[in-house]
This record gives sequence, structure tokens and C-alpha cells, in this order.
Amino acid sequence: MPIRRKDLPTSAARRVIAAAAVTVFVAGCAGDVKGVLTPVTSTVPGTSKVTMLVATTRAADPDAGVLFSGERGKPAFVEMTISLPPDSTRKVGEVQWPSRLPGNPETDFVTLKVDKLDAKTGLARLHERVSRIPKRRVMVFVHGFNNRFEDAVYRFAQIVHDSDADVVPVLFTWPSRGSLFAYGYDRESATYSRNALENLLQALARDPAVGEVSLLAHSMGNWVALESLTQMAVRNRGIPPKIANVMLASPDVDAD
Repeated sequence: MPIRRKDLPTSAARRVIAAAAVTVFVAGCAGDVKGVLTPVTSTVPGTSKVTMLVATTRAADPDAGVLFSGERGKPAFVEMTISLPPDSTRKVGEVQWPSRLPGNPETDFVTLKVDKLDAKTGLARLHERVSRIPKRRVMVFVHGFNNRFEDAVYRFAQIVHDSDADVVPVLFTWPSRGSLFAYGYDRESATYSRNALENLLQALARDPAVGEVSLLAHSMGNWVALESLTQMAVRNRGIPPKIANVMLASPDVDAD
């Protein structure tokens, strides 16, 4: 069954496309410092904040600065708030990684808040947030090959901020080991995660507060996205109309 799409993306989707166009999607682009997700308490004037719901099929990591590993686990939800340096000190399209811990909010991306949630609470929080924005739009991002958890979180925060799109951001992150030598493992993990992404998209489509869903996938994340959408099309006899925009960046999928 063919996957429905709109010929012209909405203005919010166009802004995200523009932000993604100036973003250098580099696999494994994190800095050398590990544990950057430990929340910091210091703030400085002029910083920006991005709060996102994160849905993941990664296994939890005991390190609070890592949160989730590259191994496969049960679906989990986290709400995170990320601080970006003042626009005057950063380059659009780039993530400013901390060079030491704790990160400096004046010059680095840093984490301000991490709330681990069950699925019901996570979706309820999204419902509340999307109800408060005029056009009730949700943006779902699926990262690609060779991405650690922190790679996906900070990259999506950068895209959301630089696009200036009025959306509620939702990150779907699957178990990539963040290694150039783990392509086969990552590919299997992408397939492993398709049901969880479909369940997330189905929940968003059912939520009466959600007016529109845009899906942005990069690299191997396109495989997860297309598999999930195909399953939805078969199960629902079509893609829910709320899923209005599907954006495939550098797709790592077979041509057939």
C-alpha cells in the first residue's frame, strides 16, 4: 500500500528542512568528553532551552551522564531540557560540545533536566504541551547510523532551535552503538525498533490534542521510519492524515 504524503510541506516543516540543510549530519560527531547528560544547575543570560520528549528502545545505562547505552532494551520515555549557548557565541547548524565536565552553559550545550517517565505519563505530558501551542504540531526525529544517545539528543535540540519551528519536539532514538564498525548491529537494531516507532506514531495520531505530525529521519533512521509507516499503512489501511510531512535526509535504504 502506498505511503501518503503531502506535495508541499507546512511552514514549520519547511523551517526544519532549512535547518537540517545547514546542519552537518556527521555520524559519531560527539565530543571526547563522556557523561555530558548529567544535569547542571548553573545558567547564564541569553541561553535558549529546548524541552523534548524522548522515546527509546535503548537499554538504560547506570551512568546518569550517559542515561542510555547502545544495547537493545525495552521501550522507555524521558523528558529532557537542553540549554544552548547564546546565539551570539555559536554557529548555526553546529553542536557546541563540552570540552570538560561540567559543561559551561555560556559556551556549551548542557542538560538542565532529565525526567524518566512511563509511557502513559510521557504521552500525557506531550498532550499537555501540544495543547498550549496554536497549531498543535509535533516534530518526530529519528537519527541515523553511528549515533550515541547524547549525539541524538543534542543534535535534535540544535535542529529544533535553529529551525525556530513552533512544534513540540519528540526524539525517537534506537540502539546504535555509535561505532563505524557496528553497521550490521545498528541495522538489526533499526529493524528491532520499528514496532516501537509505529506505536509512538499511532499514539500521536490518536491524541486529539495533536493537529499535525512531521517525521524527520536521517541515514539509517529512514529504514526505521519507512518500516514503521509501512506497518501503519497495512494495519490502518493508510497513513493517518495527521502524519502530514515525511522528510528523508540521506536515506540509507534499499532502492527497491
